[in-house]
Amino acid sequence: MSASRPTVHWIYAHPQENSFNARLFRDGVEALSRDHDVEITDLYAQRFDPVLAAQDLGEPHGREGNVVDLMGEAFAAGQLPADVIEEQRKLGAADLVVLQFPLWWYGPPAILKGWFDRVLTNGFAYGPVDAQTGLPLRYGEGLLAGRRALVIVTAGEDDRSIGERGISGDLDSLMFPLTHGTLWYTGIEPLDLHVVHDADGIDAAGIDHESARLVERLSGLGDESPSHPYRRLRDGDYHGTRALRADLLPGRTDLGIHRLTVE
Repeated sequence: MSASRPTVHWIYAHPQENSFNARLFRDGVEALSRDHDVEITDLYAQRFDPVLAAQDLGEPHGREGNVVDLMGEAFAAGQLPADVIEEQRKLGAADLVVLQFPLWWYGPPAILKGWFDRVLTNGFAYGPVDAQTGLPLRYGEGLLAGRRALVIVTAGEDDRSIGERGISGDLDSLMFPLTHGTLWYTGIEPLDLHVVHDADGIDAAGIDHESARLVERLSGLGDESPSHPYRRLRDGDYHGTRALRADLLPGRTDLGIHRLTVE
């Protein structure tokens, strides 16, 4: 994190250089670079290997043990592969994380999931326990706490079919494993999603419009907070368990129960 200009780590996952996503990527990075230091991870251009393998588990290769523990030991011993170390450096220096990708089979591209698997290691992104409460430092208080994240996702469907009553499911819920189970778990606060609907059939005018809309959103990120932030593990809403207390929003079982309502 920088003491002068804020630092952004923009993680981009799209294979085509001349795609709609590429246009958003270029325009967004250019806009943020005016008053931020921007570091880029272009997963496809870098040919990032998404497969967690023996090289990620430390030396000697082939050791038996729990994968989480082995990766934590490899991190502590400085034995992680060079590409993972570099990604951890960029993420560790960031004040803001931008994740941009198309929605494929109702989730991020596999290359991005592999980036999470390999980069968010035990000891770097999670692991410690709060000495006072005995609770793990997760869900708002992980090792990456103090950072915010903007998730930019392009979807081929309209806002009705991938909305609250849509046949494809609500996009906020589809992104829950990313925004809550990955970002919030490690302490990174996710901002409201930035979604482009009907991306498959967008025309030139639509591309210009969406680029301008993204740049406008980015220009106001300095003061932005999530409209419905997630609950913190340590705040008492999950007292004695990892399930939400029975007296909070009784009768509801949807994923929205894990968000606070901001008055």
